[in-house]
Amino acid sequence: MSMLANVLVAVVAALHVYFLILEMFLWTRPLGLKTFRNSIEKATESAVLAANQGLYNGFLAAGLVWGLFHPNAAFAFQIKAFFLLCVIVAGVYGAATVSKRILYVQAAPAALALILLYLA
Repeated sequence: MSMLANVLVAVVAALHVYFLILEMFLWTRPLGLKTFRNSIEKATESAVLAANQGLYNGFLAAGLVWGLFHPNAAFAFQIKAFFLLCVIVAGVYGAATVSKRILYVQAAPAALALILLYLA
Protein backbone atom coordinates (compact mmCIF):
# COMPACT_ATOMS: atom_id res chain seq x y z
CA MET A 1 0.00 0.00 0.00
CA SER A 2 2.88 2.35 0.81
CA MET A 3 4.36 1.85 -2.66
CA LEU A 4 1.01 2.60 -4.30
CA ALA A 5 0.60 5.74 -2.19
CA ASN A 6 4.07 6.94 -3.19
CA VAL A 7 3.38 6.23 -6.86
CA LEU A 8 0.24 8.35 -6.66
CA VAL A 9 2.13 11.11 -4.83
CA ALA A 10 4.66 11.02 -7.69
CA VAL A 11 1.82 11.24 -10.22
CA VAL A 12 0.42 14.31 -8.44
CA ALA A 13 3.92 15.86 -8.43
CA ALA A 14 4.30 15.11 -12.15
CA LEU A 15 0.91 16.69 -12.86
CA HIS A 16 2.05 19.86 -11.12
CA VAL A 17 5.27 19.96 -13.12
CA TYR A 18 3.08 19.66 -16.21
CA PHE A 19 0.86 22.50 -14.94
CA LEU A 20 4.01 24.57 -14.38
CA ILE A 21 5.10 24.00 -17.97
CA LEU A 22 1.64 24.80 -19.34
CA GLU A 23 1.26 27.98 -17.31
CA MET A 24 4.80 29.32 -17.49
CA PHE A 25 5.91 28.34 -20.98
CA LEU A 26 2.92 27.25 -23.08
CA TRP A 27 0.23 29.67 -21.90
CA THR A 28 0.09 31.61 -25.20
CA ARG A 29 0.92 28.62 -27.43
CA PRO A 30 -1.64 26.35 -29.09
CA LEU A 31 -1.53 23.65 -26.38
CA GLY A 32 -1.93 26.22 -23.59
CA LEU A 33 -4.73 28.03 -25.42
CA LYS A 34 -6.59 24.77 -26.01
CA THR A 35 -6.04 23.40 -22.50
CA PHE A 36 -7.26 26.55 -20.76
CA ARG A 37 -9.81 27.46 -23.44
CA ASN A 38 -8.31 30.92 -23.88
CA SER A 39 -8.15 33.29 -26.81
CA ILE A 40 -4.70 34.58 -27.70
CA GLU A 41 -5.78 38.04 -26.54
CA LYS A 42 -6.90 36.84 -23.12
CA ALA A 43 -3.82 34.63 -22.77
CA THR A 44 -1.46 37.45 -23.68
CA GLU A 45 -3.08 39.77 -21.13
CA SER A 46 -2.89 37.16 -18.36
CA ALA A 47 0.49 35.58 -19.17
CA VAL A 48 2.30 37.11 -16.19
CA LEU A 49 -0.41 35.92 -13.79
CA ALA A 50 -0.35 32.45 -15.34
CA ALA A 51 3.43 32.27 -14.97
CA ASN A 52 3.09 33.16 -11.30
CA GLN A 53 0.47 30.45 -10.89
CA GLY A 54 2.77 28.00 -12.67
CA LEU A 55 5.56 28.83 -10.26
CA TYR A 56 3.31 27.96 -7.32
CA ASN A 57 2.48 24.65 -8.98
CA GLY A 58 6.22 24.04 -9.19
CA PHE A 59 6.54 24.63 -5.45
CA LEU A 60 3.79 22.08 -4.81
CA ALA A 61 5.60 19.54 -7.01
CA ALA A 62 8.91 20.25 -5.27
CA GLY A 63 7.34 19.70 -1.86
CA LEU A 64 5.85 16.38 -2.91
CA VAL A 65 9.17 15.22 -4.37
CA TRP A 66 10.90 16.31 -1.16
CA GLY A 67 8.47 14.13 0.78
CA LEU A 68 9.10 11.18 -1.52
CA PHE A 69 12.86 11.33 -1.00
CA HIS A 70 13.15 12.40 2.62
CA PRO A 71 15.01 9.68 4.57
CA ASN A 72 12.98 10.01 7.76
CA ALA A 73 9.73 8.11 7.10
CA ALA A 74 7.69 9.91 9.76
CA PHE A 75 8.76 13.34 8.56
CA ALA A 76 8.33 12.29 4.91
CA PHE A 77 4.74 11.34 5.73
CA GLN A 78 4.11 14.79 7.21
CA ILE A 79 5.65 16.53 4.22
CA LYS A 80 3.59 14.53 1.73
CA ALA A 81 0.39 14.99 3.74
CA PHE A 82 0.94 18.76 4.01
CA PHE A 83 1.62 19.27 0.30
CA LEU A 84 -1.24 16.97 -0.74
CA LEU A 85 -3.57 19.02 1.47
CA CYS A 86 -2.27 22.19 -0.20
CA VAL A 87 -3.01 20.67 -3.63
CA ILE A 88 -6.51 19.67 -2.51
CA VAL A 89 -7.27 23.16 -1.17
CA ALA A 90 -5.95 24.77 -4.37
CA GLY A 91 -8.01 22.34 -6.45
CA VAL A 92 -11.21 22.96 -4.52
CA TYR A 93 -10.70 26.72 -4.73
CA GLY A 94 -9.97 26.48 -8.45
CA ALA A 95 -13.09 24.36 -8.98
CA ALA A 96 -15.20 26.90 -7.09
CA THR A 97 -13.79 29.95 -8.86
CA VAL A 98 -12.60 28.87 -12.31
CA SER A 99 -13.79 25.47 -13.54
CA LYS A 100 -15.28 22.32 -12.01
CA ARG A 101 -12.80 20.41 -14.16
CA ILE A 102 -10.03 21.40 -11.73
CA LEU A 103 -11.70 19.32 -9.03
CA TYR A 104 -11.16 16.17 -11.09
CA VAL A 105 -7.77 17.02 -12.58
CA GLN A 106 -6.08 18.42 -9.48
CA ALA A 107 -7.97 17.81 -6.24
CA ALA A 108 -9.23 14.26 -6.81
CA PRO A 109 -5.83 12.65 -7.52
CA ALA A 110 -4.36 14.42 -4.49
CA ALA A 111 -7.26 13.32 -2.29
CA LEU A 112 -6.83 9.72 -3.43
CA ALA A 113 -3.08 9.93 -2.77
CA LEU A 114 -3.75 11.35 0.70
CA ILE A 115 -6.20 8.56 1.51
CA LEU A 116 -3.72 5.91 0.36
CA LEU A 117 -0.96 7.64 2.31
CA TYR A 118 -3.01 7.44 5.51
CA LEU A 119 -3.97 3.81 4.86
CA ALA A 120 -0.35 2.86 4.29
